[in-house]
Amino acid sequence: MGGFGERYRAFDRFQQRHRWLGFALAVRQKYADDQASYLAATITYYGFFAIFPLLLVLSTVLGFVLQGHRHLEDRIVNSALGQFPVIGPQLVHGSLHGNTLALVVGLVAALWSGMGFFLAGENAMNHLWGVPFKRRPDPLHARGRALVLLLLLGGGAIATTILAALATVGAQFGAFWTVVSLALSTIVNIGLFWVAFRVLTAREVSWRQLRGGAVAAGVLYELLQTLGGYYVGHTLKHASNLYGTFGLVIGLLSWIYLAAHITLLAAEGNVVATRRLWPRSFSLVFEQPATAADKRALTQRGMVEERRQDQTVTIDFPPTQPDEASDGSDAPST
Repeated sequence: MGGFGERYRAFDRFQQRHRWLGFALAVRQKYADDQASYLAATITYYGFFAIFPLLLVLSTVLGFVLQGHRHLEDRIVNSALGQFPVIGPQLVHGSLHGNTLALVVGLVAALWSGMGFFLAGENAMNHLWGVPFKRRPDPLHARGRALVLLLLLGGGAIATTILAALATVGAQFGAFWTVVSLALSTIVNIGLFWVAFRVLTAREVSWRQLRGGAVAAGVLYELLQTLGGYYVGHTLKHASNLYGTFGLVIGLLSWIYLAAHITLLAAEGNVVATRRLWPRSFSLVFEQPATAADKRALTQRGMVEERRQDQTVTIDFPPTQPDEASDGSDAPST
């Protein structure tokens, strides 16, 4: 155990001296401190339930569009859309019909569930940036912002999904088509993440501070979209209705959960870079002496719990020992 402990401490010193490793481990540590996996699960819950009202709207719109256009219906049946639950079986049996009441109900339900999705996103971003509860928007303003974001980012997300799908199903038109579609989709993704990171956070942060995370999230999300489109369009194309439905539901949940993880990890990268919350001590197995970045990060985490204007939370640490690691500052930043 003594030999392992010494090697463990040596690795801790190594990662603190090398930025590329220390930064990545600091992002992982802050992700664990913030319990971001639970935040991702909350976003996934609301995102999953926002999908089905949108499917209702889409099936109703298709019912209007496909009336009298059998060739269009045949092409959609043979596409990836024909594999989706709710829509797929109705397309195959030709039972889609446009209904104004269903369209209105679907739009209202989509707006309501979509607002829940963005409210969960607002809460997650404020949590990661350490915004105290007393400085967050009140419920009325928060829902207003969520509605604006739903209309703005929802339309953009649909556009990027279409572009990613074109890159997947349009490969037969040549490599140029695929490259252009993927490039346009990635650029739009980066812009959407950049705007989302800025608007979802109550704390004032500059656009430049959010640039790196937006680029990382946009590229990774594009990769996830492309792989997801390939999975739906090829793997489940010849699956039975039962297998295809279960596979799509599980795949949809997994896809939303992975997308939430990508978003939150990229946002954590922004926070760690902006607040200089690295190098952290590597205390996964054995607790190591706290660095100044540890103190800043844990101070931020504790101050989130300020819920009243007349409440102040203070975080204390024992005096720094001479052999403790430090990144150049002695006191945590508040």
